[in-house]
Amino acid sequence: MADEFDPEKFEDKYAHYFNELQRAYKNAFNQMNDRYDSELIHGIDQTVLNESEPFYEDGEFRVELPENPRERIRGAVAVDDETFEETLEEYVERIESELYRTLGVDRPE
Repeated sequence: MADEFDPEKFEDKYAHYFNELQRAYKNAFNQMNDRYDSELIHGIDQTVLNESEPFYEDGEFRVELPENPRERIRGAVAVDDETFEETLEEYVERIESELYRTLGVDRPE
């Protein structure tokens, strides 16, 4: 685990926090895979989240998704738009929660 979290170092996150980032994404994946259709979770992981980017700004983590996430999975996994959007939203929330937990940062109130 990282020493005390340093927001400035997070700007070069892959050099300073690579293992923690991997762990946060993997933990979120495992949680989602236990609760939802594994084909959908694998599809989101491989076609959308593989190009997502975590950021830390103004005391908060956020995950930025690539453009057109719905189009990226279309054809790879059969899923209706509503299910996809709800699942992706929860997945991103879990990643963000895992970033706080893994990096030892308190969530803002």
